[in-house]
Amino acid sequence: MKLNEKKWIRFRIHLVSVFFIGGLIAIFIRVYQLQVLQQEYLRGIAENGIIGTTTLPPKRGVIYDREGHELAISVQVGSVFAHPKQIKDKNKTAQHLSKILGEKHSQILKKLKQNRSFVWVKRRIPQTLTEQVKALHFEGLGVITETRRYYPGRETAAHVIGFAGTDNQGLEGLEKKYDGLLQGPEEKLAFMRDALGRPFAVTRPATSDKKIHNLYLTIDKDIQYKAQQALRAAVNKAEAKGGHCVVVDPSTGEILAMAVVPEFNPNVFFQYKPYQWRNRAVTDCFEPGSTIKAFLLSAALEESVVSPLSQFYCEQGKFKVGGSVVHDTHKYGNLSVADIVVHSSNIGAIKLGQKLGYRKFTEYLRSFGFGKTADIDLMGERGGFIRSVKNARTIDQATLYFGQGMTSTSLQLTMAMAAIANGGKLMRPYVVSKIVDESGNTTQKTGPKVVKKPISAKTARKVAAILEGVTTEEGTAEQAAIEGYRVAGKTGTSQKVDPETKSYSKKKYVATFVGFVPSDKPRLVIMVMIDEPKGHIYGGLVAGPVFREVGAWALNHLRINPQPSLLSQMKVQSAQAHDQPEAAADLLVLPDATAEPPHKPQAGQLPDFTGLGMREVLKRSRALGLKVFLEGSGLAIRQNPDPGSPLTTVQSVKVNFRPPM
Repeated sequence: MKLNEKKWIRFRIHLVSVFFIGGLIAIFIRVYQLQVLQQEYLRGIAENGIIGTTTLPPKRGVIYDREGHELAISVQVGSVFAHPKQIKDKNKTAQHLSKILGEKHSQILKKLKQNRSFVWVKRRIPQTLTEQVKALHFEGLGVITETRRYYPGRETAAHVIGFAGTDNQGLEGLEKKYDGLLQGPEEKLAFMRDALGRPFAVTRPATSDKKIHNLYLTIDKDIQYKAQQALRAAVNKAEAKGGHCVVVDPSTGEILAMAVVPEFNPNVFFQYKPYQWRNRAVTDCFEPGSTIKAFLLSAALEESVVSPLSQFYCEQGKFKVGGSVVHDTHKYGNLSVADIVVHSSNIGAIKLGQKLGYRKFTEYLRSFGFGKTADIDLMGERGGFIRSVKNARTIDQATLYFGQGMTSTSLQLTMAMAAIANGGKLMRPYVVSKIVDESGNTTQKTGPKVVKKPISAKTARKVAAILEGVTTEEGTAEQAAIEGYRVAGKTGTSQKVDPETKSYSKKKYVATFVGFVPSDKPRLVIMVMIDEPKGHIYGGLVAGPVFREVGAWALNHLRINPQPSLLSQMKVQSAQAHDQPEAAADLLVLPDATAEPPHKPQAGQLPDFTGLGMREVLKRSRALGLKVFLEGSGLAIRQNPDPGSPLTTVQSVKVNFRPPM
């Protein structure tokens, strides 16, 4: 290479280096000018451009039911703001806004006269109104889009879901309990002014890593709706103070429905009084009355202090205990343990309880979940009350055996009955099945959890069989029966304490029914409580029909088919009652309660059912905890297994019937 060419290349390199270094020096000088020399000037420009800032309420996640139906969502709405200092004719502006927004002129004018750079005029209004405000083109007025909580189902599951306030903060129910997860990050809203002085808003997203989460519930919105509808109708018909209806899957503890009356619409929660927001199914306690006899029976059978056929003399309806007199609704003589429950004899329950013992019974009650919270994922749950042994007088002990002198929530009573339905396992109830973040990742999942096993599966089957008798014609809850399905349950009618006299009221009662269906393969436990009904006060008459209506609808909804044999059986019995009154009367006559029952079996042996009517066969087989299959109509002529078969080897019996000749 020639010398001149090398010099030329070297010159160009030096020249580029000089320009590069010069450029860097120029940049540094400009940065110095902007950040140091012109700092105050630029800050003034920025401050003149930014009118103000405010924090927008965070967006919230969606709450779904078990099938993915939306129960709580966030919808976009418009909000009107003003910069009072920018509004020249405040009176004229207030007049126009008053007509559009439906607010008083004086109230709007008061806001516009404030010595502030920013005020909210009205928030969360329909988009049609925001467009009308925009069309005014008034200086100092602006409209932004934000979100508001909306509940598509209105009253449906409102006491479970709760509601969020104006600033999207959870105030009641699941909205409050899971507020931290449902809330997304906050956003900043900066109010700017363009070159012509016109205000505009700019949203600045937060830099937080916080994510919005969605809740998936165990609630079935359709069963929930039906429960509320039926409960509302029953409360209105009875002119009652209110009521609860809880539906549970006994195998898992999942809450399928939790209805409370009086209701409220969470979209306009401010139109209701605070006490109407309370989820009374978990927060309010009441005396469960005779429903507690199901658990007394469970404890007595589990401890083997009696058998279903053990008999107690019920004093012809009047019994003195500790200086007080306890009455039955009917004058009963000797009743079996099964009949004590089916007929709901208070005197029989006392004698059964005395056989078991107060201390032992309270232990079983606690093992069934009474006297403590069920640890459900809802706020405000109460645990109820059970009087301790040392504080229980003789009469206190006696009344506990038929459910007075203790308190329970509707949820506790439901879960206790679910333990009988599922074979003796007390499950933890829950309403939130899973929590999912905005990316679709499941961050929390809840499943079935066994808390305790208060009774054996064998005892549970025996109790379930006896409780089936409660929903027959001879029981106290015939109106709870569902055609085509085996139904087990227990009624309760308890007096309320008068807060003024501190004694039991003669006018105020709580009517209750809690049961499960199908009783041989339980899928639903349904509890119904009617508070202070007028007219009919008994649980079987007031709460039983709600159980039947909700249960029948839910069974169909879940596609649980009825048993054809039970359908035909009920039709046969109905025909006999209408077409053959004399024969039917013969078939339906029960043995005198004071007499020894015919066909009395030897201990541990299958009785002889021949010659008995259908009702008596059902009664006796259920008392022994046996499944029974009936064919034909009339009187029993044949059975399989044969009479005298060891009960230890028998789980079911088939009985054939023929009309009397």
